Amino acid sequence: MQIIPGDLDDRRVIDLLNTHVTTARAETARGSAHALDLAGLQAPDIRFWAIWDRDELLGVGALRQLSADHGEVKSMHTAQSTRRRGAGSAMLRHIIEAARAEGLSRLSLETGSWDYFIPARAFYKRHGFVECPPFGDYAADPHSVFMSLDLSK
Repeated sequence: MQIIPGDLDDRRVIDLLNTHVTTARAETARGSAHALDLAGLQAPDIRFWAIWDRDELLGVGALRQLSADHGEVKSMHTAQSTRRRGAGSAMLRHIIEAARAEGLSRLSLETGSWDYFIPARAFYKRHGFVECPPFGDYAADPHSVFMSLDLSK
């Protein structure tokens, strides 16, 4: 597996991102889905990566810098057909290391509260994330779960 900067012009990347956004919106209450679309990932405060196995796209993930010491995991998605091969964990470790390299001391994320997101919440907990209050521009929302990882440890 190789993680490289994501090419937002690559049709395979675009298709996987569209799947991510469409699924997130379908599995979340209206107005509570916060998945970034293609335009959102082009913002200057976003670093975006893709994980590949030769020419097979396994997944994507992004890091948004919220402040000098706080970042957010965005657009984590592993292709359905490639799950359980370690790509998601590899991508998340990559994002965590990129955040540390940028001097961030806290990394947070938002995911859904619906049953569909139980595997995602368990995945993040396995990687040390714990539930936290809303952060950044998020407001309390019964359809969202907020999680954070202390990078200073």
